[in-house]
Amino acid sequence: MELLIDGKRISREIKDELREKMTELKARGVERCLAVIQVGSDPASSVYVRNKKKACEYVGVKSLSYEMPEETTEEELLGLIGQLNSREDVNGILVQLPLPEHINEDRILLAIAPEKDVDGFHPVSVGSLSIGRPGYVSCTPAGIIQLLKRSGIEIEGKECVVLGRSNIVGKPMAMLLLRENGTVTVCHSRTRNLKEITRRADILVAAVGKPRFVGADFVKEGAVVIDVGIHRNAEGKLCGDVDFESVAPKTYAITPVPGGVGPMTIAMLMSNCVNGIEG
Repeated sequence: MELLIDGKRISREIKDELREKMTELKARGVERCLAVIQVGSDPASSVYVRNKKKACEYVGVKSLSYEMPEETTEEELLGLIGQLNSREDVNGILVQLPLPEHINEDRILLAIAPEKDVDGFHPVSVGSLSIGRPGYVSCTPAGIIQLLKRSGIEIEGKECVVLGRSNIVGKPMAMLLLRENGTVTVCHSRTRNLKEITRRADILVAAVGKPRFVGADFVKEGAVVIDVGIHRNAEGKLCGDVDFESVAPKTYAITPVPGGVGPMTIAMLMSNCVNGIEG
């Protein structure tokens, strides 16, 4: 039987550790505060924001919530970010994506002070990761590293294949696996002989954004498969980028959808908030 990597359990472990650390920090008079900004009322974004608030409450991080109307201008949003950048009591700023079409996401992410960029999206954060300096790391890839480590899966020396090259998951994932001494290949929509490459992987991270794209013929016997995707199928059930039913029997370990990578993203956001850049 393949090992089912339980993201819910591992994320709860991390949040419990952070809760303990926050208790110690508060005893020394140190607080942590996360400001969350949502523009518009996208239902999925509202769920994410609600979950982030709950996690803050559980861990002991103070949260400030700014729910702005859809018609908010870019200048108004930049003004709020400027105010939060200058507030000493705010340690982290998070702008929930996606933003309405009339707002330039890149300009907004650039406006967040790098020392408060707990999402790890600012070019300074990305640059720090690429040259091995301390900095905030994008939460989903950081969570995947924790899933592997806390499941007893060795990364060093392993052949690692990342399927997807997005700025939020694919690229930082490759850099984190390199940092752990994995041998890393990044595949994407223009990759030739894709299945030949993915079948070499000891650790395969699927972040391609296509439901059930990765079938059993993509995976070698005994591989570890991490599924980053989340979609709804024709029956309305959640599924990932991996065709779980056909792939799971071939693997040494695999993440389910839901309950795998998803819960880790918020756990690592909380870790960024509590531990700061050095975390």
